[in-house]
Amino acid sequence: MNKTHIKEELKMIRYLVLLFVLFMPLKMYAADNGIEIMKKSQAAFLYAGKDFKARVMMKLVSSGGQERIREMTMIRKNYGGVGAEQKYFMYFYQPTDVKDMTFMVQKHPGSDADRWLFVPAISMVRRIAARDKSSSFVGSDFSYEDVSGRYLEDDTHAVLKEENVGAKDCIVVKSTPKAEDVDYSYKLSWIDKANFLPLKEEYYDKKGDLYKVFTADEIKDVKGFPTVTKRTMKNVQSGHTTEVTFTKVDYNIGVEDSLFSERYLKQPPKRWIE
Repeated sequence: MNKTHIKEELKMIRYLVLLFVLFMPLKMYAADNGIEIMKKSQAAFLYAGKDFKARVMMKLVSSGGQERIREMTMIRKNYGGVGAEQKYFMYFYQPTDVKDMTFMVQKHPGSDADRWLFVPAISMVRRIAARDKSSSFVGSDFSYEDVSGRYLEDDTHAVLKEENVGAKDCIVVKSTPKAEDVDYSYKLSWIDKANFLPLKEEYYDKKGDLYKVFTADEIKDVKGFPTVTKRTMKNVQSGHTTEVTFTKVDYNIGVEDSLFSERYLKQPPKRWIE
């Protein structure tokens, strides 16, 4: 190999090193910053307060405009910050076919969440299998996992850009599932820079086509916690939409551990569900 070839190879190596120095940190920063932003978003959206309670009105609207109503009480208790143990309890008031039905979630760090559904018509507690976490929650456009949240470590998160939603400055984060156990290939989230709540989310199916769109339609301050009190999930492929309104929202009310048990799945205490 002559000196000219050696010089050319050294020049190429220096050029490649320069590219690595210039561009790799940007990618690493985007990935590192992405998970930090999503962690702050989950803290604001899913882990606010020590506990939480609300009356939830869920309106299911078909592509033809037919409406169905689901009404429930939702209770949540946190046992630490994002990724720590967390429990949910829901009691259904209407319609008649789901009245007195209850749903419970127990999230555990490092393992699949446990989900149980009590069906009063047959007096049976049914466990929701981990593989069903992407299934529709009581016929809505929200999945079981949408209701209680997805583990951050199940996805990779990267910052794509900054963009406004209305007048709100947002950071757009792309979250890509590491496994094939969900019904979408990736999700884009528009995270409010001011309060870290997700103002919009777009889900893309396995073909890369837009599948579902989530929007935060109303945000109110409750005990110092910015809270999404109206939200919508629309399946853009089927035309079906679910509109959700939270009322009687409260935080830090002293929810007891005993509520999250099979006993209370079957006979929930009135003072918690009313």
